[in-house]
Amino acid sequence: MKKVKIYGTLGPACAEPEILEAMLREGMDGVRLNLSHTTLEASAALVEGFHRAARACGAAPELLIDLQGPELRVGALPAPLSLPVGERIDAARLCLPPELAALLRTWPSGQALLLDDGKLLLTTEAPGPEGRTVLRVVRGGLLEPRKSVALPGCEIPTPALTEADRAQLAVARDYGVTAVMQPFVRSREDLVEVRSALNQAGGQSIRLLAKIENTAGMERLGELIPSCEEIVIARGDLGSAMPLWSLPAAQKRIAAACRAAGRDFMVVTQMLDSMTHRPVPTRAEVSDVFNAVLDGAASVMVTGETAVGEYPAQVIRYLAQTVREAEKYIE
Repeated sequence: MKKVKIYGTLGPACAEPEILEAMLREGMDGVRLNLSHTTLEASAALVEGFHRAARACGAAPELLIDLQGPELRVGALPAPLSLPVGERIDAARLCLPPELAALLRTWPSGQALLLDDGKLLLTTEAPGPEGRTVLRVVRGGLLEPRKSVALPGCEIPTPALTEADRAQLAVARDYGVTAVMQPFVRSREDLVEVRSALNQAGGQSIRLLAKIENTAGMERLGELIPSCEEIVIARGDLGSAMPLWSLPAAQKRIAAACRAAGRDFMVVTQMLDSMTHRPVPTRAEVSDVFNAVLDGAASVMVTGETAVGEYPAQVIRYLAQTVREAEKYIE
């Protein structure tokens, strides 16, 4: 069988080349850079540190960029916003995207609004004074700037690529990017648009990965599989698009469709989430990683665990060792 690839995510927790070297020596095959919050230009020092670490290890790891795409996010809040359970809040305080704010004003009471990959849940109430949208906090917490926003059961028409995305694709080769992750893919046309922009920038050799994060992507999986090099089962927002208990079955269905078509797939999101603040994972987490390999995953990825976590090298060690055990079990 093909060796399952191990990916981490770049961030302040692994910014030092020495830490990246340790991650590579533990078995990391590549890293992701999330461009929802930054640009390649702004991350130039971080990217160069990664390439320097690779040279020191005599390795040629991949650099994946994760575009903004049609994902909706909270805007630039002046400060993290506390949302206690039961509080009623004016939607304007959340700095929602204009198209979403306008849509919310037309929705009846009870429409769910999920923030930060579903960690926070608010519902609409009757319109407030002057047509303002009033929301009630059902599942509270601290909302930070630029966190994801989802309206379950609702599709909002947005372009596949933002102008910022196009600017990043134009310089991707200059930074050694080897693959592009397109979020919230809804149809084959989204992938055609990204591939066209890559080709125009001389990025014909750059791989295209399609992130399945919504019901539209699930429903059109058959047309997406032949239009990219790898499918990404992105369980964060996908788990916000359906009841959470339905997510494991969705993951199994996507994996089965990819296996049947001979298409590589990646599993990502909260694989070793407890290690963000702990030096060892839970038993459930290593079982999740193990089972992803048994399902046929070509790659697995951690995100915040290495980007902002306290134990980035240990995360890669546990991820890689669990994957290798799964490969031995299969053999």
